[in-house]
Amino acid sequence: MSMEPSSIPGYPDGADSAEKVLGSERDDEMAGIRRQAAWIVDKVLADPAPEQTRVQGLLRAHLAAHPGRPEIALAEHLMALESLTRLSTDAENPSSSPVIPSPESQESMSLRIERILNGRTLVTAFQPIRELSTGKVVGVEAFTRFGVDGGGTPGQWFAAAAEVQLGRELELAAVEAALKSAVHLPAHVYVALKLSPATCLDPLLPGLLEESMVAVDRMVLELTEAMTVDEPAALVAALAPLRRRGLRLAVDHVGSYVDSIRQIRQIRPDFIKLDRYLIAGIETDTLRHAFGEVMTEFADQLGAVLIAEGIETGEELAAVTSLGISAGQGYYLGRPTVQLRDWNRWNEPAREFRVLAVLLDRVVP
Repeated sequence: MSMEPSSIPGYPDGADSAEKVLGSERDDEMAGIRRQAAWIVDKVLADPAPEQTRVQGLLRAHLAAHPGRPEIALAEHLMALESLTRLSTDAENPSSSPVIPSPESQESMSLRIERILNGRTLVTAFQPIRELSTGKVVGVEAFTRFGVDGGGTPGQWFAAAAEVQLGRELELAAVEAALKSAVHLPAHVYVALKLSPATCLDPLLPGLLEESMVAVDRMVLELTEAMTVDEPAALVAALAPLRRRGLRLAVDHVGSYVDSIRQIRQIRPDFIKLDRYLIAGIETDTLRHAFGEVMTEFADQLGAVLIAEGIETGEELAAVTSLGISAGQGYYLGRPTVQLRDWNRWNEPAREFRVLAVLLDRVVP
């Protein structure tokens, strides 16, 4: 026999209260799934075995495609491995590596990636980054979209490219496509270009940036994954000429991996981006709130702009704004879009930030 929520022992009276309890339980369940996925990801990335290097590279590509969503990145990573490799069926040795490259699938994937590179068929979506004190769009983050050759998510394409040793080429092609589209953006916004640290060290990158119609001082290179021990110093040296001309750096997913703070100190970026995992529920989670306070002070000491990623509710927006975090992005502030008419609107005043004024009980001029 079914029972109404209000008649279930332990539930508050009323359907609305029951919905809140059920919603809270679902939120707790999702948080638990994310913590478990993050734990698995950390274990995989921490494995020092040389044979795991390729798998770790693929996993990092999926994490970069799904910032703050380790459960999605992990699921997509496992599906990509299954589609690109043959799984071991040796039941007597289940601990052996299940990743056995298929020459046929690698050759086919190489051809598909090369068709994308040769055809320059990449499309760029831009997501607004807003100044939280005014709601003004001050920058955008570029996201690559793949709408050709059978579809597939961005994470799957970048992971596949890494699998067939074309990862850097695809990243550079994505940057080129983003910069071509960025000429249509409002002139006052900067453009954040997602790149792995290894690709930032590619000798082809400076020429690609300098040849763009977008001024170098409007570009931000957003580092999407953790660096090796030697990469921070090499990256600082390689990008020094461009940084003197106004190129800026951002460190993405801060808080999602152990070495993020140390690496920030080494490269001294212009922007620090708090991972979505740290923003979700920050209005009620005391630990997340405390970490936000610490990072706000840390960014101030470095002279960096702190950006909250993945703001999805008005309550999260109010919480990060009250902490003094100066900028943010997320579905609540604007979804990624490929539409020129949407880009043009970013010249207009942010009327929707009247919602923030109500939440904070103040008036935004």
